Amino acid sequence: MTDRKEELAVNLAKVEERIAAACAAAGRKREEVTLIVVTKTYPASDVRVLSELGVRHVAENRDQDAAPKAAECSDLPLTWHFVGQLQTNKVRSVVGYADHVQSVDRSRLVTALSNEAVRAGREVGCLIQVALDAGASGRGERGGVAPDGIAELAELVARSPGLRLDGLMTVAPLAGEYAGRELAAFERMMDLSTDLRRAHPAANMVSAGMSADLEQAVAAGATHVRVGTAVLGVRAGLG
Repeated sequence: MTDRKEELAVNLAKVEERIAAACAAAGRKREEVTLIVVTKTYPASDVRVLSELGVRHVAENRDQDAAPKAAECSDLPLTWHFVGQLQTNKVRSVVGYADHVQSVDRSRLVTALSNEAVRAGREVGCLIQVALDAGASGRGERGGVAPDGIAELAELVARSPGLRLDGLMTVAPLAGEYAGRELAAFERMMDLSTDLRRAHPAANMVSAGMSADLEQAVAAGATHVRVGTAVLGVRAGLG
């Protein structure tokens, strides 16, 4: 085993232990929570190693990095998630490899995704990104739509050809009433998910929680956690 593979194996095992412990504490089964490893800034060789270690879901947030990496790893049994803010001029490329786009937050983006999914003959799963710190503009600091905008956007996704409404995604906010209150933020997300599923029963994904707060996300009921640093290490330039 190479040094890097051993390092990733150890880190992955620690994250798995954390998720399992959080599930046990919440009275949930481990299989109720899917680990998505966020591989942004890391090379395709790491993605290949993660696949060898059993990882099946990976995420990227920049198309210029993700597209070549996904192409290089196209032989692997991976599900690709796009989690970054997505500009419409990148949609054609992202639709080429992403199985899920977790950052859907405006109608113009829905239309662009639908057009490209139909053109490519693909079905793309969409999560509405929710901004719990949304201000008067109706948008959050890191993208996302305000809670009162979920229903309208979800309805648009649900009726758009080539798209599938999968659920909701959020990032614990750094400002507003939920700043520093990750559990409360994620519990609010679960309430919003319950509301969404009344109209769209199959939209049951809730993507929440990252390296620092995955336990709170699992406790609240998240179905997917997005973990980067805890698996791959601290990224260059981030300390």
